[in-house]
Amino acid sequence: MLMKINERKGQKGFTLIELMIVIAIIGILAAIAIPQFSKYRARGYMTAVRSDCKNVYTAVQTYLADNPGASIVAATTTGPNPMAVPYDSARVSAGVTVVVTGTTGDITGSHTNLNNTYTISGTDGAISDTLSPK
Repeated sequence: MLMKINERKGQKGFTLIELMIVIAIIGILAAIAIPQFSKYRARGYMTAVRSDCKNVYTAVQTYLADNPGASIVAATTTGPNPMAVPYDSARVSAGVTVVVTGTTGDITGSHTNLNNTYTISGTDGAISDTLSPK
């Protein structure tokens, strides 16, 4: 019996306390990282909506400049698709919905993972940004 105990003294490994401390540290780091990751994703979604709306606004303005006297054509697209004709030069990202109002030319964008909308006025280009994370 004493020989078995003496043989084990040469073995190396981690104690239970050391392993529990490592697990606790990993848990603390995860508790800090997960909320930050959610914020980064929400900011990315907001950027996608803003960018897509600005691209569609540019496509609408280009269409009106190329076709003097034409009226604004209403269109709705949910990504990942191009906008409908005549604004098909603008593509919409995945999860983003962009609506062009036919009478005023307002462009409204939203995302499935965000609250509220991002709107660009068709008359003067004024921006209304109420996007927020869910």
